Amino acid sequence: MKKILMIATLICAPLAAMAMPVVGDVVGTNAEDATAALAAKGCTVTAFEAEDGMIEAKCTDEAMKVWEIYIDPKTGAVTELKDEAE
Repeated sequence: MKKILMIATLICAPLAAMAMPVVGDVVGTNAEDATAALAAKGCTVTAFEAEDGMIEAKCTDEAMKVWEIYIDPKTGAVTELKDEAE
């Protein structure tokens, strides 16, 4: 049993390290708070801009994939994630 738990931990550990923000995560309404919260989720912010009434954060994940993270400016919650390549 102990061996199975150890194997499961080793398999799941890389997945936890690659966690990304998800819709509903509250990251903040200002650049400083959002940058820190997104970095804690493995997403390095490279730019912010306003788009269609939302805050758009462009960030790069640990695999160097570029993402657009849309944030509600009133609540600070993530409303959408888009792979910039799509």
